[in-house]
Amino acid sequence: MYNAFYHFTETPFSLLPDPAFLFLSKKHLNALTMLQYGLMKNSGYTVITGDIGSGKSTLVRCLLDEAEDNITIGLINNTHPSFGELLCWVSMAFGLDYRGKQKVELTEDFLDFIAAEYAGHRRTVLVIDEAQNLSTQALEELRMLTNVNADKHQALQLILIGQPELRQTLQQSSLKQFAQRISVAYHLEALDKEETIAYIQHRLEAAGGHKELFVNDACLSVWENSRGIPRVINILCDTALAYGFAEKKPYIDAQVIMDVVKERDQGGVFVWYAPEKEEK
Repeated sequence: MYNAFYHFTETPFSLLPDPAFLFLSKKHLNALTMLQYGLMKNSGYTVITGDIGSGKSTLVRCLLDEAEDNITIGLINNTHPSFGELLCWVSMAFGLDYRGKQKVELTEDFLDFIAAEYAGHRRTVLVIDEAQNLSTQALEELRMLTNVNADKHQALQLILIGQPELRQTLQQSSLKQFAQRISVAYHLEALDKEETIAYIQHRLEAAGGHKELFVNDACLSVWENSRGIPRVINILCDTALAYGFAEKKPYIDAQVIMDVVKERDQGGVFVWYAPEKEEK
């Protein structure tokens, strides 16, 4: 709707995890480097955590896009409390037939698949996004699957991406053996004030627009009401552009941001982060 008015070639603040719009703040660069390091070093378990909307899924997409041809990657990204049989989802992630099969048969088929990949000099990596929803039983099943690894040879590598609750789960005494196998771990924090401004300008430019379309006060208002969470930033900025287009504003100022926040508050459909007061 507003793309032509603001001269965008793409929508700048889409909620879809698009690696083309990836903004590598120092925190995101560290997280991506840890993912790349874990993949390159063939680490047993890699765990990346971060708050809701912090950009974890975009980092995963970036990692998948740049993976080498000799790596077979299976992705599970829709875990939930009623997740169901883990091995069915694992089989589905690698394109294996799972319908109508019992657990023993599913396990045998998957281990045969890993062995065949290893014999063909291919590495097998299982990536689970939203892993905070996995039960302790499911995590233990994953550990048992990785017992296929022998000595220094990692036939199956595991990458878990999740919210902070995942770290709490992995600290349980019942998962001590699992936690001991984690060789790479990183917690992705929110953007600070300067990073938020740079993030907004980066996405505006990546979409073909002018990086100063949002004036400085508007960017600061976005940070105050998002606390640096990329998904919240995107929602706020996308709505602000719609408001700006409706009023035919040549730029987005702080008043537009506050109008968005006010309307959202009144609608009761979104929880903003209360701005912090400056210390005196």
